[in-house]
Amino acid sequence: MVVATQSIQELCVNAIRFLSIDGVEKAKSGHPGLPMGAAPMSFVLWDQFMKFNPKNPQWINRDRFVLSAGHGSMLQYSLLHLFGYDSVTIDDLKQFRQWKSKTPGHPENFVTAGVEVTTGPLGQGIANGVGLALAEAHLAAKYNKPDCTLIDHYTYVIMGDGCNMEGISGEAASLAGHWGLGKLIALYDDNHISIDGSTDIAFTEDVSKRFEAYGWHVLHVKNGNTDLDAIAAAIAEAKSITDKPTMIKVTTTIGYGSPKKQNTAGVHGAALGGDEVEATRKNLGWNYAPFVVPQEVYDHFNKAIERGASLEAQWNQTLATYKTKYPTEAKEFETITSGVLPENWADVLPSYTPEDKPLASRKHSENCLNAISTVLPQLIGGSADLTHSNLTQLKVSGDFQKGAYENRNVHFGVREHAMGAICNAISLHNTGLIPYGATFLIFSDYMRNSIRLSALSEAQVIWVMTHDSIALGEDGPTHQPVEQVASLRLIPDLMVFRPADGNETSGAYKVAIETKKKSSLLALTRQNLDNLAGSSIDAVAKGGYVAACGFAPNELDLILIGTGSEVGLCIKAAEKLKAEGLKVRVVSMPCVELFDLQSDEYKESVLPKAIKKRVSVEAGVTFGWERFVGDEGACIGINTYGASAPGDVVMEKFGFTVDNVVAKAKEILG
Repeated sequence: MVVATQSIQELCVNAIRFLSIDGVEKAKSGHPGLPMGAAPMSFVLWDQFMKFNPKNPQWINRDRFVLSAGHGSMLQYSLLHLFGYDSVTIDDLKQFRQWKSKTPGHPENFVTAGVEVTTGPLGQGIANGVGLALAEAHLAAKYNKPDCTLIDHYTYVIMGDGCNMEGISGEAASLAGHWGLGKLIALYDDNHISIDGSTDIAFTEDVSKRFEAYGWHVLHVKNGNTDLDAIAAAIAEAKSITDKPTMIKVTTTIGYGSPKKQNTAGVHGAALGGDEVEATRKNLGWNYAPFVVPQEVYDHFNKAIERGASLEAQWNQTLATYKTKYPTEAKEFETITSGVLPENWADVLPSYTPEDKPLASRKHSENCLNAISTVLPQLIGGSADLTHSNLTQLKVSGDFQKGAYENRNVHFGVREHAMGAICNAISLHNTGLIPYGATFLIFSDYMRNSIRLSALSEAQVIWVMTHDSIALGEDGPTHQPVEQVASLRLIPDLMVFRPADGNETSGAYKVAIETKKKSSLLALTRQNLDNLAGSSIDAVAKGGYVAACGFAPNELDLILIGTGSEVGLCIKAAEKLKAEGLKVRVVSMPCVELFDLQSDEYKESVLPKAIKKRVSVEAGVTFGWERFVGDEGACIGINTYGASAPGDVVMEKFGFTVDNVVAKAKEILG
């Protein structure tokens, strides 16, 4: 029981604890245990070390903070409120987890100013931290000068046992160690409790030794409950280590201060309850009503406002000096960070005619990436150990490596999930960088949660997914995507493109680059595709368009709808049907999501309701196409797994031939 007069530091720590307790208690929902245990490390970090301006949460050179253990979100909301952010008021804390509040159940970057990334799925946050640190290292190496440091900030992450259990954290930590990201500091809330109880039932590894093996500097604060000086000393030491990231294991007690529930799973994910809240108040000497903070505590926290304004003013002066000394670099820096694209940037995108050599759309993608990289220095990314299959190497740059952070080709290794979270964070660094991440389409399943979070978080990321169908051939069913495109289309706000040729690939990149708050996924072929006479770069923005037709809508007998490699197949089938006297329209549908956004008039012009005889053709599951073909139409697809054989043989055996499309058309026409 607290009996002595508390110091201002102790009062501040308890203010964080009890605002978190009160928010969860009022909501009757949430996770009070983590904020109660992690309040001391959070206070020391924000009060003594972090560089930020509460009145301008988007100041470019701020330190980034990530609560990877996002279930403890009341910790972050309490910090934002106490340190003077206008985005979180006392009333907002009282609306924790309520409809349309600024304090949702897990931190959301698009809801609450001051929240850098959306966290919740465990392990994502620490992987995001790696991406934020990568962005800082890249921009610093690219723009800093010996006499003028423009970019110089840290990324701090608080993660828990759950984050360390999830495999994505291992993938990301391995990369951070390899890259030597010295401005990444992770504080591990080592409280030994998860939802099922003591972590001893499933998690007994030595986390510190694991991080040492990853190449991290590792420290241990044995008393994270009350030893503020030890926490401060550890963070100071971490900042002195510049050639590797640091993990500080901070041993804490979950639910610290609760007489009955501390150090139990009962305080992990449920409100304390009225009696236990009062007992905790008494135990910690907090003699204030719910949501009440003494003025002396506010006065201490609010010092951050003046401090932050001063830090930003100093940086603005540095920027002014930089502009004078390095006008060319300054202009590029300001253009990138503004998010404004250069005028006519898209003129570099390749265009094609039917006379041009057939190429795989993955090769067209390579041409696009390399063209874009010459005019958009903010483009950065790479592949999960498939660079020469995905064709994602930027010829204008070397490899991003330790000591070469200015380069733009990022090698993620065989780490799809971490790649996804890292790319999300590069975008959410909010300095204008446009990341891309590549793998085989089949392996999108390994990183699906990261892809979903890119869409949810309004992150502009370009996912480059090659080997898009059973046509990849000999590798067989384990590598042949069947359901992936359809399932990815189910993710809200993700634009899924399956381009039919070079023009459509260029069109997909044009939309992806110009759409600032959406992620794009390109499903690209391994096999060569003819360049189509009716394809269009600009039409891709409509999502679907008429690719081949010489007939008025009231003359049509049939509409064939294709995507990707099957559009060319549809055109050949239409020509054969036309020779037999049938009037056929071919619609290319490179992006269903964009087509759905068009006006009813436009959609009617492409797919007239009166024409009910329709056939969809896509080398994947037929799910989703029913709404386009209707009751009188048919779907040509593959609702089973593929097979190991040469790609053209597999396509033929599964019915992706001109003759089969013609036969299906005649069947529905009767």
